[in-house]
Amino acid sequence: EICEAADVNRSTFYTHYADQHDLLQQIEQELLREINAYLEGYNFKQPLQNIQRIFEFVRDNAGLCRVLLGEHGDIAIQREIMMLVQRQIVQEWRNQARLDDEIADYSCLFIVDGCIAIVQRWLQTGLRQTPDEIAELVLRLTYHGLASYVGEEGT
Repeated sequence: EICEAADVNRSTFYTHYADQHDLLQQIEQELLREINAYLEGYNFKQPLQNIQRIFEFVRDNAGLCRVLLGEHGDIAIQREIMMLVQRQIVQEWRNQARLDDEIADYSCLFIVDGCIAIVQRWLQTGLRQTPDEIAELVLRLTYHGLASYVGEEGT
């Protein structure tokens, strides 16, 4: 089915991949390399623009992201992406904000898991919001929490 959809013959496919699992693993590794390269250039002084770029990447690669990050996606790749982000962000927080290691780890887990859930929901609902709108939502929730939406009476 893969060969038919890609319009290649089986021998060409097997020249490059051992099987469909090898293909998936190579796709996942390429995605991880792209995310890692992006995170190395992350500028914490421009969080909105950086997060917008992440959501633009998701939008531009929606098909791949639906498969890898969707409800039937590979939980291992989701965790690996989370760990990449966590390592980069926690290290920066430790350097810049002088957060306690344990608090930085908990904070990052909370934020990254929440972001993965937001990406999954955004993909499920057909990318109705723009990357800018989703980035603003993530930043607002990250820096101001749910109280910024429900007001003081909800706290």
